[in-house]
Amino acid sequence: MPKLIVILGDQLSPALASLRQATPDDIILLAEVKTEASYVKHHKHKIIFLFSAMRHFAEVLRQQGFTVQYLEYGQDPAIQSISDAVQATVRQFPIQQIVVTECGEYRLQQELLQLQARCQLPVTIMEDDRFVCSLSMFAQWASDRQQLRMEYFYRLMRRHTGLLMGANQQPVGGQWNFDKENRKACPPNIEQIPPLQFAHSEVTKAVITLVNNYFADHPGTAENFQYAVTGKEARKAFLHFVEQQLAKFGDYQDAMLLNQPFLFHSICSMYLNAGLLDVRWMCQKVEQAYKEGRVSLNAAEGFIRQVIGWREYVRGLYWLKMPEYVENNFLDAHRPLPSYFWHAKTKMRCMQQAISQTLEFSYAHHIQRLMVTGNFALLAGLSVQETTDWYLAIYCDAYEWVELPNTLGMALFADGGVLASKPYAASGAYINRMSNYCKNCHYQVKDTLGDKACPFNALYWDFLDRNNDKLGHNARLQLAYKNWFAKGIEQQQAIRDKAQALLIHLEQL
Repeated sequence: MPKLIVILGDQLSPALASLRQATPDDIILLAEVKTEASYVKHHKHKIIFLFSAMRHFAEVLRQQGFTVQYLEYGQDPAIQSISDAVQATVRQFPIQQIVVTECGEYRLQQELLQLQARCQLPVTIMEDDRFVCSLSMFAQWASDRQQLRMEYFYRLMRRHTGLLMGANQQPVGGQWNFDKENRKACPPNIEQIPPLQFAHSEVTKAVITLVNNYFADHPGTAENFQYAVTGKEARKAFLHFVEQQLAKFGDYQDAMLLNQPFLFHSICSMYLNAGLLDVRWMCQKVEQAYKEGRVSLNAAEGFIRQVIGWREYVRGLYWLKMPEYVENNFLDAHRPLPSYFWHAKTKMRCMQQAISQTLEFSYAHHIQRLMVTGNFALLAGLSVQETTDWYLAIYCDAYEWVELPNTLGMALFADGGVLASKPYAASGAYINRMSNYCKNCHYQVKDTLGDKACPFNALYWDFLDRNNDKLGHNARLQLAYKNWFAKGIEQQQAIRDKAQALLIHLEQL
């Protein structure tokens, strides 16, 4: 009884649940389709990465003896969506049932739920057990909690996996979290250890040509693509991180340096989120490096917290709160996104650095996303919809399940505190502490008023002031509000006036 096994672009793993039951009689479908490539204006690198990885993965499956139906972009103009591809394949082969592993994105999951009616065939949707925490496990953890704080979920995951655990279910080192040791600013003379780069295969070259033909108006440049596109390459890239970068990643994971976009980051989230890497294997390699004395505990714990803590947490939260979650706009933010989010031509050096490297590499690390571009969007009250669409489009590792909670919840506080206990709002002082961007900036980071004052400063105080009715009771903001009210009426009004001038002239900053 031949089955049609549908593999999505972020499911490129031989351990995928739906593949484990595959037989040589089955048809395995992968399709490059317009609706997925264009529902936001994805960065060229993102499309190249996924299309090339899909084509390489299809070839691996063929070498393993499976029958693969692969539909390339533009091959059949009538095929615009995954549903179209499935229906076309069902018409071509004597399929008895359809099997798919659950989707990462709510939107696409709803499309797949309609397949049974459209194809008049039974459809089985299998659990995606590549994640450490199942959606049912997360829902059970969340069911009796008023606040869904990641720290407590993370402890559950540590116990569940046994990673960095000692006797009596206690954490190695006597504490769960070494985050305070992961916030050091880089010495300005330190040199980044860049991630591995990979030469273009003939498959990737063909995809680059395709992207230049069909997606010429999308952000980024195709020719400087340098990422892994196979599981073998991705594992090599991650082992390079463990051996060369991880030791410094622990101390400097929050740091930023001028013209050093990677510092000591693995950039492996794109590989993990697409299925080229396995989260358990990654964590075991990091734990092994700690046990062998090659990296510090704060380096190992900091990485493991990111993937079995934060990554699993935002996925669980996404599925727990969708579809209503996407509509949240707690702070009533609607201001249009300034055009420099698409071209990086701004006098704010921190924004120029974060956005320009994003446009060049489809990559920025978590502090650049949260405390530079995200912080600016929060302070300026930029549209939640436009901002989340930008993050989804522009980053190679972005899928809605991971991007939406991180942007809407963490960066923009648009969910009103479901994810974060306070807004991650900060003045220029934070950026100055964690980077050397401010020393090369048109603006003066220590000034709040005046033509050369750092825009983050007045916007920070104005953000607190205009949202006082919604945020003034937040326990974690009491010191900030105390400092605001201590400024006096005249100074407060001068800051409000400065902030309004900035907001009116956002395009000129």
